Amino acid sequence: MSVKPAEVFESYCCTTSLAKTQMTPMKLFLLGILAGVYIGFGAIFATTAMTGVAVFGLQKAIGGLVFSVGLILVVVAGAELFTGNVLLLIPLMEKKVKASGFFKNWTIVFIANFVGSLLLAWVFLGTELWRSGNGLSAVGEQALTIANAKAGLTWGQAFFRGMLCNILVDLAVIMTMAAKSTSGKIMAIIFPISAFVASGFEHSIANMYFVPAGLFIKGAAAADAVAKFSNLNWGNFLMNNLIPVTLGNIIGPFLFLCIPYFLVFRKKSA
Repeated sequence: MSVKPAEVFESYCCTTSLAKTQMTPMKLFLLGILAGVYIGFGAIFATTAMTGVAVFGLQKAIGGLVFSVGLILVVVAGAELFTGNVLLLIPLMEKKVKASGFFKNWTIVFIANFVGSLLLAWVFLGTELWRSGNGLSAVGEQALTIANAKAGLTWGQAFFRGMLCNILVDLAVIMTMAAKSTSGKIMAIIFPISAFVASGFEHSIANMYFVPAGLFIKGAAAADAVAKFSNLNWGNFLMNNLIPVTLGNIIGPFLFLCIPYFLVFRKKSA
């Protein structure tokens, strides 16, 4: 059983958004750390599952399917994810939430997501699953390949891929709010998330794990084993990936979801 889109909009604007914007900074920070960790678990699963799969489309499809576990954990176990909270723009436009609460949520959750992602990347480094003797394991090679590709994007590529990614992520979030059962929420997540990963779109919080994990491995591995990953440095990550992807993650849903839903449902919710 599910609820209608207008009912989802009403519930989100009048109940869910208030809880998110009125939460204490400490609760937001802790739940934000958990979301960073949960998305990172999806990234680890995807990296491992894609390793050794030679067929490009199949590799991407498998990676997308298993990466879905990240958002499933966020929604079902409970956490605060910045990219999902882009939808708070709708109740902000409806004047259902205060601007101060909105910006508090965005700022704290974004920082906390980054902290959680970095913590998981550091812990993964300690597992040495990326190492094989004095060189890289197949998983380590895959992790560095993913991170190097992300750090090598142009600003425009990262921005537009970020736009398309978070339209799908926020559609998944909207559909989970329509689903009544846990199984319904899981099914609502799997296909949009699989689609964004398989399509090669960019998710800012996932990249907070993917690229730092690659950077940590690159710093710990033998120089000759990582020499070919020349794009992979902190400057490229921040300037050519994280910033444009984050902006794309905001602007995509704002233009294609938040404004249309606000215009369609605002009279009913007034």
